[in-house]
Amino acid sequence: MDAFTSFFDSQSRNNWSYDTLKNFRQISPIVQAHLKQVYLTLCYALIASAVGAYLHILWNIGGYLTTFACLGTIIWLLSTPPCEKQKRVSLLMASAVFEGASIGPLIDLAIQIDPSVLVASFVGTALAFACFSGAAMLARRREYLYLGGLLSSGVSVLLWLHFASSIFGGSTALFMTEIYLGLLVFVGYMIVDTQDIIEKAHLGDLDYVKHALTLFTDFVAVFVRILIIMLKNSAEKSEKKKKRRD
Repeated sequence: MDAFTSFFDSQSRNNWSYDTLKNFRQISPIVQAHLKQVYLTLCYALIASAVGAYLHILWNIGGYLTTFACLGTIIWLLSTPPCEKQKRVSLLMASAVFEGASIGPLIDLAIQIDPSVLVASFVGTALAFACFSGAAMLARRREYLYLGGLLSSGVSVLLWLHFASSIFGGSTALFMTEIYLGLLVFVGYMIVDTQDIIEKAHLGDLDYVKHALTLFTDFVAVFVRILIIMLKNSAEKSEKKKKRRD
């Protein structure tokens, strides 16, 4: 928590202005062009994911099979040489479709309960992604890369919590703890991964497909957790309304 506090404190100490927002002097033109390509590819992946979710709503294809297919295409993508750009982009889009189909049951549930929750979750995720990625770009180079160790520890805690709940039986409190902690961890990864991509690009790693995959994973992880939180809140509100009517 101290690391996240220092992040916001350091941002508040800066003299934010319109000139500050235009200050990309630490990012070379080549890296800026690379980032544009990364974010454009990310947008295409999000569209492909939406198509996958829609296919689940039509044909109920989401489940373990699409999850394993998503993991398989990601492994295939990472094992493909960077020179085969068209093949790797196709694999990224395929993995995005499978990912969308995998979270399709959750999206279908949100549509049945309250479609506005789905829209609000996506908008909230997009705003959080834009804000934290923008902050990482405007910060000094490598300033927040040290958060990677803390976030890795957070992922380990999440895995142990999931392991414990699967063996000893999970409670609602434990599940929500896992959701909120996961949200905090993956929001942190938005910052760290953005700076990591910038630093790798400065060192000559211009693999925009792999970098877009990294940000896509962060985006989906945050979106799913925000959607679950908002669905729970919506369900609690509807229960309170029913009790008042009774």
